[in-house]
Amino acid sequence: EALVYRRPGISVQVLRNLKRGRYRVQDELDLHGLTTAEAKAALQDFMREALARDLRCLRIVHGKGLRSGPGGPVLKGKLNRWLPQWDRVVAFASAPQRDGGTGALYVLLRS
Repeated sequence: EALVYRRPGISVQVLRNLKRGRYRVQDELDLHGLTTAEAKAALQDFMREALARDLRCLRIVHGKGLRSGPGGPVLKGKLNRWLPQWDRVVAFASAPQRDGGTGALYVLLRS
């Protein structure tokens, strides 16, 4: 299933544009094959650098959890909880099929 998040005050149109891939992705993080602890550390480093570089749109590949067993995708659920903790994350949404579909997220940051 697709993930969608929009911070209060962010318009539906901004979220719609994000979901459609209308913002240029400026950097990407691939979390495939990482444990939860490794993924969290990698995400923290990635976000710290992205914020320092004042980036606006990111793509995070978390995978579809095909090897996660009956519990489903682990990292996808973790990202859904972790990303809203950054004040500058204003929205995120599962990417269109061409960019990973439900195995990847577009993340929009406030500048």
